[in-house]
Amino acid sequence: MSHAARPAMTTAKPAAKTVLISGASIAGPALALQLHRHGFTPTVVERAPELRTGGYKVDIRGTAIEVCRRMGILDEIRANSTDMEGGSYVDAGGRTIGELPAEIFGGRADGDDEIMRGELARILYERTRDDVEYLFDDSVAALHDDGDGVDVTFESGTRRRFDLVVGADGMHSHTRRLAFGDERRFKRYLGAYISIFTAPNHLGLKRWETYHALPGKLVCVYSSAGETSAKNSFVFRSPEELPYHHRDFGAQKRVLSEAFAGDGWEIPRLIGHAADATDFYLDSISLIEMDRWSSGRVVLLGDAAHCASPASGQGTGLALTGAYVLAGELAAAQGDHRVAFEEYERVMRPGVEQNQRMAEGFVKEMTLDTKWKIALRMFMVRTLPKTPWKNLIAKKIRDDIQKAANAVPLKDYEASKTLRTTAA
Repeated sequence: MSHAARPAMTTAKPAAKTVLISGASIAGPALALQLHRHGFTPTVVERAPELRTGGYKVDIRGTAIEVCRRMGILDEIRANSTDMEGGSYVDAGGRTIGELPAEIFGGRADGDDEIMRGELARILYERTRDDVEYLFDDSVAALHDDGDGVDVTFESGTRRRFDLVVGADGMHSHTRRLAFGDERRFKRYLGAYISIFTAPNHLGLKRWETYHALPGKLVCVYSSAGETSAKNSFVFRSPEELPYHHRDFGAQKRVLSEAFAGDGWEIPRLIGHAADATDFYLDSISLIEMDRWSSGRVVLLGDAAHCASPASGQGTGLALTGAYVLAGELAAAQGDHRVAFEEYERVMRPGVEQNQRMAEGFVKEMTLDTKWKIALRMFMVRTLPKTPWKNLIAKKIRDDIQKAANAVPLKDYEASKTLRTTAA
């Protein structure tokens, strides 16, 4: 073979590329795991001083199940499942209105699972910490992309150069702000807020969810397998976005208290636990919608690129799937970020948009706005287990959710590399 033909044979393995990933929640460590396996050198920077292990329960469904299997973490996820049995709605006096099993409440199909977000973060971190550099208690202050690499200045004052930078730092992504501009250009508020935090399990729940609905509001308390504490969750409508900073927890706690002031049941006691919560979270239910997820050598992943909001139930699944696809496309393109970023977006975008549309409908279902709508919902909850068509209704719920959960087609990047090498 002539010397001129040799470049076409160089398909065995991508040259090592340095990749800075901003964010150590789910998307960032998942990407680091896959990048390292493909021969890249990832570094993860995280603003928090240590791994954040709080948060709510998250679904692993559809395509994300296969992604986790290929990542080698599915068995551990299932070993740490929430193993919820079901849930009930109660009235203002605490009396049970109706109960439903977990498969109807969650709309899960066979093989789907659920895990606490903190447990999933721990699994990904433990799988990567020996092979991936983690920089805790630091963050990106400035980026300069000169076309051949990205010069990064950290808040600590450290300066380093990377081949690529990935923003996996959530809906309020600082990386996105540096590379694409103000958040307000991309965020679309869906008219509601959500808050969740860990609290004492004073209701004595065990693998069970308890809901209480009010016009424009929904309260949920649950405790999953192996937990002695509970999670207190609140969703409430607001016609306009509320004025507070997303890192001002004092202001956020006041927002929550004011939203539920005067409400009955166990609400005053539940909200009272927010004062001592170390994992308190409150944010708007919003979408992030962008025309492009990359600019030069900077690319966005997960909620930073396309937040579908908690109303979709698919944020974690999209983050895991996006990490797998982005790493795979970078490997398939032999490190050519221009090709990889285009294909990553082509593969992911239709599924992302489908899940975002689903979220728009679900947020209204989460917070029914009138007493008669709530009464109708309670009637359905009370009577559904006794009806002969309950299985058909459960199947319809599952089918709708599964359609969105399987909306991203999954390639086998290892197989495609093997085929190219063999063909060459």
